[in-house]
Amino acid sequence: MIGSAMRRIMIHGPGGHERLVIEESQAPEPGPGEVLIEAEAIGVNYADCMVRMGLYKSAKDHVGWPICPGFEVAGKVAALGEGVADLRVGDPVVAVTRFFGYSTHLVVPENQAFPLPSSLTSGQAAGFPCVFLTAYYALRMLGNPRGGETMLVHSAAGGVGGALVQLGKVSGCRVVGVVGAAHKRDLVREHGASEVIDKSSEDLWAAAERHAPDGYHLIFDANGAVTLRQSYDHLAAPGKLIVFGFAGMLPKGRDRPNRLKLLYDWLRTPRFDPLHMTNNNRGVLGFNLSYLFAEIGLFHEAMAELLGWLEEGKIEPLPTRTFPFEDVAEAHRAIESGQTVGKLVLKV
Repeated sequence: MIGSAMRRIMIHGPGGHERLVIEESQAPEPGPGEVLIEAEAIGVNYADCMVRMGLYKSAKDHVGWPICPGFEVAGKVAALGEGVADLRVGDPVVAVTRFFGYSTHLVVPENQAFPLPSSLTSGQAAGFPCVFLTAYYALRMLGNPRGGETMLVHSAAGGVGGALVQLGKVSGCRVVGVVGAAHKRDLVREHGASEVIDKSSEDLWAAAERHAPDGYHLIFDANGAVTLRQSYDHLAAPGKLIVFGFAGMLPKGRDRPNRLKLLYDWLRTPRFDPLHMTNNNRGVLGFNLSYLFAEIGLFHEAMAELLGWLEEGKIEPLPTRTFPFEDVAEAHRAIESGQTVGKLVLKV
């Protein structure tokens, strides 16, 4: 397998879908402690679109141009580097990677590859790590919920939102989910939400107050300026607002940002006052999963518990929509539309 041809989706500069270019090269050779994976399926995340647009700071910090996006793959071990102890050639695995995931073959450290659960297809597995690890870190490590608390999840039918709803239920929380279209309501209820707010047909914050008159112990928000201030104002005391993205800064249905809108949303993004937070027993926490690879032990702790819940039937993989590897631009169009539910996956 080493030295054989591979394909990789590269981006040589910021822009629209035309920047996604499939290139051929030789499969890399794993170094000490690394494994070469022959990918069968690749998870697509909104962060990949932000990488393509040149708006993802982690990509600038860790790679630069040109860049191959992608954070998660499922496939089989094709070759082993020296010192690899727990994996064998041919083992089915799911792996996390900081970029370079849009590849038919990629090398990752052994500790970033996990045995593929027998209950999952490769497509389901490729769409599992990023959203569930993000949700796990947000809820279990930052939110640290107690049973019976009430949480509000924005974009509850999406990837991270769907995982948060399920993990909230596992954690004994009462979950209120927010969706932007009627066709997304049933899925969010199936994942465990006790109430679903469809903001396309009802006032979001009036409904939020109706479902939790005393406020929410936890609110999970990746929208940005459009909802952050109101999310904070609807916290209970004590309460935590957990931020993991700013998707609302980007227009739906477009493959590149509007610079004036970016500036406008940046200017109106709330700056939270520590004195106010102290007086009101409210906190604001934020994180980016791509900066946590130095703490890979956290991923192992999370994946062990997540895969255990998966085996026990307490959580389930998200609905998965697949695209051929060559149709990566269509996958990006779909996720940018704001109409998708669950996960999108490229099939190799």
